[in-house]
Amino acid sequence: MKFRWTSVAWSIAYLLLLLSLSTPLLIITTLFMIIPAVVLFTTLNTKQFIIHILPVLLIVGLITPVYVLIAVYFLIPALVMGRWYKKRSSAMSTLLAGMITILGEFLLLLLLGTALFNFDLTTYVNDVLQMVNSPLSELGAGNPLMSELKLSSEDVSTISHMTVQIIPMTLIISSFMIAVITHSIVRPILNSMEYAVPRMKPAREWRLPRSFIWYYLLGVVLSLLFGGADSGFMPMISDNLLPLLRIAFIIQTIGFLFFLVYERKWSKVVALLLAIPVILMPGLWIIGIVDLAFPLRELVTKSKR
Repeated sequence: MKFRWTSVAWSIAYLLLLLSLSTPLLIITTLFMIIPAVVLFTTLNTKQFIIHILPVLLIVGLITPVYVLIAVYFLIPALVMGRWYKKRSSAMSTLLAGMITILGEFLLLLLLGTALFNFDLTTYVNDVLQMVNSPLSELGAGNPLMSELKLSSEDVSTISHMTVQIIPMTLIISSFMIAVITHSIVRPILNSMEYAVPRMKPAREWRLPRSFIWYYLLGVVLSLLFGGADSGFMPMISDNLLPLLRIAFIIQTIGFLFFLVYERKWSKVVALLLAIPVILMPGLWIIGIVDLAFPLRELVTKSKR
């Protein structure tokens, strides 16, 4: 086996990541949980992969049995992304496959929790907020300066409702970020192991389909029609669609800025400096819409001649 000792090292890394779930580091290590399994599955055949993974699952099962379920949960998107890497699929195709798998697992957990255990997300979020607010209320009773931090029951209910409304957007962004982090780390690792996989397109080539303009107009219409509603399916779509599209237009804007810098033969540092205010300052994403609606890039190319 070509990568025997490297594979053993990755198996140990996977074991340590799983065991870290019992520590305060779990918030960070969860983001990297898929990486060892992706590397192992991509570089090994099926039999070798099982030989490396089974000892890890057995050790974890002996220490904390419930972590085996968590390991299996993270193995599924790892197998999907590893499969795409083996097929030498494009980077974007691999990212989307991983993202959709992770998102599907999130939704499946919510569905099973609701159907089998009567889990109510709204009640859970409200209880968590009440639990956080209780110590603040006690502090406010004895300290007038802390009383301003105390939330009323109406405030808790409002925040709870707003939190539940944006859960779909949160799940989508979380799934995408885990897939991006995994690809960003796995690709150079695989390249160092002489297992080349396709890279992402350069930022200057990032372009969304023009149909995103119509999606945004649809989101605006939905916001105007249902934005004032307290609950319902359509308000939830409105609350999540527009923020997600704005993030997409931020990416489009950054792509245009990198294209502009490339065509003008400026330093890449200039592109990075221009991208910072696009991310931090609201409203600059409108450049992405203009870039989609009008041939800005063609104008940049013509003006250079």
